[in-house]
Amino acid sequence: MTQTKLHTLTDVRQSVWLDYIDRLLVTSGGLANYVHRGLRGVTSNPTIFQKAITESEEYDTRIRELASEGKSAEEIYEHLLIEDAQMAADILRPVFDETEGKDGYFSLEVNPHLAHDKKRTINEAVWFFGMVDRPNVMIKVPATPEGIQAFRELTEEGININVTLIFSTEQYDQVAEAYISALENRVAKVYDIRPIASVASIFVSRLDTKIDNMLNAYKTPKAEALKGEIAIANAKVAYQHFKTAFQSERWKHLDHKGGNIQRVLFGSTGTKNQDYPDVKYMEGLIAPNTVITTPPKTLEMFLDHGTIALTLEETPEKAVEQLKDLAELGIHLGDVTEQLLGEGVKAFAESYDLLITAISEKKMELIHA
Repeated sequence: MTQTKLHTLTDVRQSVWLDYIDRLLVTSGGLANYVHRGLRGVTSNPTIFQKAITESEEYDTRIRELASEGKSAEEIYEHLLIEDAQMAADILRPVFDETEGKDGYFSLEVNPHLAHDKKRTINEAVWFFGMVDRPNVMIKVPATPEGIQAFRELTEEGININVTLIFSTEQYDQVAEAYISALENRVAKVYDIRPIASVASIFVSRLDTKIDNMLNAYKTPKAEALKGEIAIANAKVAYQHFKTAFQSERWKHLDHKGGNIQRVLFGSTGTKNQDYPDVKYMEGLIAPNTVITTPPKTLEMFLDHGTIALTLEETPEKAVEQLKDLAELGIHLGDVTEQLLGEGVKAFAESYDLLITAISEKKMELIHA
């Protein structure tokens, strides 16, 4: 087997997951080829799925079949998502088995309109997890206050959760606490915690985009020096919080019981600002016990010319200073990250609505073709 940079990252205990899915990638052997090259998992979201369905004809036959059975657009979407999840999870299953459940996951997201509804989020996550019926599936739940509460209860129930749309260290701390508390509760009930896996997904490039736009209002050397730096600085601080949480005495007790560390996952890693290196975030977020999920284009560029070093652990004190400098300019990171969470939930909800509309239109078109 040819050694790739993905295998090298695995050697330093970082896993790369693909932030993309469509049926052709699964059925053509494309996903299997990525796995052969060292890919360790796949993430999806409503935006990705909307593009997959609207920009190809791969789903048309199945949409026609489901429409003829009287299924609504929402039901058709759920069937397609579950089928893709099952097929992708089966391709990833060897990774899951080889790593004893540490990797090899496919992540699918609950309806983003439920982001502020704990009870319905729990019900939908339980339903999806049961319908996909694969041990190497994670259900994505947003890190809203209600989503974090749902995550804790779902973890107690033994369901693998990817907590998504984390932007701030405060959010991260709440998620880590919820995970540790949930496992402690399972241990207290004498339930097994060994099969449970989870990741905490911190979004990166969106933060730089937002902060850079704000920094444009300041015509000072300090402001210029902070452009393109805050997202990775924020990630470095969050990673130190991760190490503190999972090297604590509380965690050592759970580790003794077979608990799996909730790894930090870095998402939104495609470079949006063309003035920055095309693999800026993949190169800048490398550290043990982490996952990075990236779109195919960025992944291919990293395989071609990316470099590997344990960058996330470099100069954490500089990262703290950069965040302090930002605050001294009057930019409050907590306010920015709260806004990004709201925008992220809204964007996924809009993609979901566009997806349902597209399926409705395809449904009518195919039935009357």
